[in-house]
Amino acid sequence: MNTEIEAIWANRDLLADPNSIQTIKNVINQLDRGDLRVANPPAHENEDWTVNEWVKKAILLYFISQQMKAEEVGIFSFHDKIPLKSNFADAKVRVVPPAVARYGSYQAPGVILMPSYVNIGAYVDERTMVDTWATVGSCAQIGKDVHLSGGVGIGGVLEPPQAAPVIIEDGAFVGSRCIVVEGARIGKRAVLGAGVTITGSSKIIDVTGTKPVEYRGYVPANSVVIPGSYAKQFPAGEFHVPCAIIIGQRKESTDLKTSLNDALRENNVSV
Repeated sequence: MNTEIEAIWANRDLLADPNSIQTIKNVINQLDRGDLRVANPPAHENEDWTVNEWVKKAILLYFISQQMKAEEVGIFSFHDKIPLKSNFADAKVRVVPPAVARYGSYQAPGVILMPSYVNIGAYVDERTMVDTWATVGSCAQIGKDVHLSGGVGIGGVLEPPQAAPVIIEDGAFVGSRCIVVEGARIGKRAVLGAGVTITGSSKIIDVTGTKPVEYRGYVPANSVVIPGSYAKQFPAGEFHVPCAIIIGQRKESTDLKTSLNDALRENNVSV
């Protein structure tokens, strides 16, 4: 399907062909089932995620090709181009009203959606909790055993197609009201304290050693992170601008829940 989607992307006249529309729908259906992903995790620890640009193009073409439709769900009324997901019982996903997941997103068995929102192209892996009023933006990749706390905002990255989505890797804990956007990546088992904001260009400063170590838009595995600021000179004077600070490490443990509690208690991190 890769070749067909690229051809439609290059020549929008092909959208008049029913076969082209069906090809686009087939891609979205595979996304919905979890058979296809916008980005694939690396096979080895030292490798990068692979972004499937053609899949993002298929999502954009799906928006173009679909017509607005009214949909009634109980007392709720919607008017949109993308239908809502269904058959959560068969998928073994718990969905608490009024959580909404769009067709073309995937939730693996054991996922819990509290009243929250998951957009098209997003992938939410096994046993992850999307807590109340959290949002998972388009194409975001959320790993296994992740906890997205109340009010967390995981940004969507759909355009340009080559841009990396937001990635939250296995076992990460994202504290209340955190914002992670612009293709930022949170490493495995990392802990973000409440209110941390991380963008693709954010400074993330590890202050645990004798000298600070700086990252951009990436939180290494097992890091415990809190909001911070640093002084920056402007024409009008020196002001403090936001950053994120790594203050410790989440200890490896056979009981990750105990490990998480220890990390929060020892570093006085709010969640």
